[in-house]
Amino acid sequence: MAQDLSSMASIATELKYTPVDTIPAIASRIRNAFNTHKTKPIGFRLLQLRKLYWCIKDNEAAIVQACKQDLGKGVFETYLSEIDWCTNDIVFVTQNLEKWMRDEKAPDIPLANKLLNPRIRKDPLGAILIIGTYNFPVNLSLTPLVGAIAAGCTAVLKPSESAPTVAKVLQHIIETSVDASCYTVVQGAISETTALLEEKWDKIFYTGSANVAKIIAKKAAETLTPMTLELGGRNPAIVTKNANVKLAAKRLLWGKIMNYIMVDKEVLDPFVVEMRLVMKQFYPDGTKETDDFGRIVHGKQWTRLKQMLDSTKGRIVIGGDMDEDQRYMGPTVVIVDNPNDPLVAEESFGPLIPILPIDDLDTAIRIAGEVHRTPLGLYPFGNKQETERIMTETQSGGVSVNDALFHGVLPTLPFGGVGDSGHGAYRGRSSFDCFVHRRSVTSTPGWMEGLLDVRYPPYEGKLAKFKKMSELKPNFDRDGKVKFSLVSYILSLGTGSKTGGLVGYAIVFLTPKMIPFTSADFEWE
Repeated sequence: MAQDLSSMASIATELKYTPVDTIPAIASRIRNAFNTHKTKPIGFRLLQLRKLYWCIKDNEAAIVQACKQDLGKGVFETYLSEIDWCTNDIVFVTQNLEKWMRDEKAPDIPLANKLLNPRIRKDPLGAILIIGTYNFPVNLSLTPLVGAIAAGCTAVLKPSESAPTVAKVLQHIIETSVDASCYTVVQGAISETTALLEEKWDKIFYTGSANVAKIIAKKAAETLTPMTLELGGRNPAIVTKNANVKLAAKRLLWGKIMNYIMVDKEVLDPFVVEMRLVMKQFYPDGTKETDDFGRIVHGKQWTRLKQMLDSTKGRIVIGGDMDEDQRYMGPTVVIVDNPNDPLVAEESFGPLIPILPIDDLDTAIRIAGEVHRTPLGLYPFGNKQETERIMTETQSGGVSVNDALFHGVLPTLPFGGVGDSGHGAYRGRSSFDCFVHRRSVTSTPGWMEGLLDVRYPPYEGKLAKFKKMSELKPNFDRDGKVKFSLVSYILSLGTGSKTGGLVGYAIVFLTPKMIPFTSADFEWE
């Protein structure tokens, strides 16, 4: 069993940054480890993931303590959004990794090209740099690491220095579970991150703000290093006049991940009433003394949120209580009258919930595009026709209809941004795909040389043969209308392809021979 950090005095000590002058050697070691190919066998990958799983389980108490100390996060939310998220992800990945690693047959290949055995390999990208963030410091650090390990890569994790206690626990977990020659932690802030970015990586995975992402992207561009950027944006919730306002208030107040809520004026008053009722239901004794409500990560962030609240022209209808010494700020619902209000225009990363009343759905869709055309998430509440229209006329990384964040929870759905809310995706299978190169492979047998003779010079007299072998005939005319051929329909059995037709006819003709039914097999009335 791995050592449980919660009983160690080191959890209370100051975070020690990695000496900058050692970072080049660390990066070189991780790159060289990949070149040994030891991370590629499935047995190695599964062993690392299983060890990581049990080390997380052994250090649950330390994670809870660290999240409480850094973020004021309660026990339930730490298990919900940090511990269980990571352990469930590992279990899901280990159960499916063998299947994901298999070569894929290339789809929609003409019959003649099948002789080349076209397929897609999943090759690990190499040495990965993962830069974590503070709002979900365990989840958003370990989940991409799980993907990198599953893909057969080596990796360096740089946790957020804004959650220093969690960073120490993460370092302990990684150093006491996975292979130290392949996976390691670098601690630090700007200087250490800058030194890491001076090194050559095969991919950089960054979660955080758009401003920092621009710095990382510029540095990565110098070496043409690919990136996955998980950023954010001003994520809107839209509550239409046909929405269930009781459910919308409850689910949005629980989710706490939208940046502003647009509410149809017809249901604004009942929506605010429901939010008050839900607040009392969730926190009967208030939010300051309960263990179920967190704290702002540090004084600088608390001051920024206070300045945002001071600068709004909106009206506080719920909350507004705060305590700078405790880094506490209660859930604060503010009705604003302008999409340019700082509570809407800026991403808060805090418990500030602006409500923008709207006249109709047209206005909501227009404002969503003006505030941020490509946010990370979108949360529409309404009837099916309304929510379908919202999805059709807006863009976002993901959508949770009539709920908050479900699209980012399921391991079979990719989670990621679009446009300036990020690019690339992860979670479950997508975490594996994030760190592999889909390598196209063909194998040409020697006996095909006669068939391939057309490609060799001299080409005189070969063009007609080449076109006959390779040219595809369109099924549409010059006006773009699809041609209908009764003969083709019959030959394809309505499947749209001759191959599908051949399979269909084979089933039709072979089934009676394989299953020789007679009249005795049936009861007749």
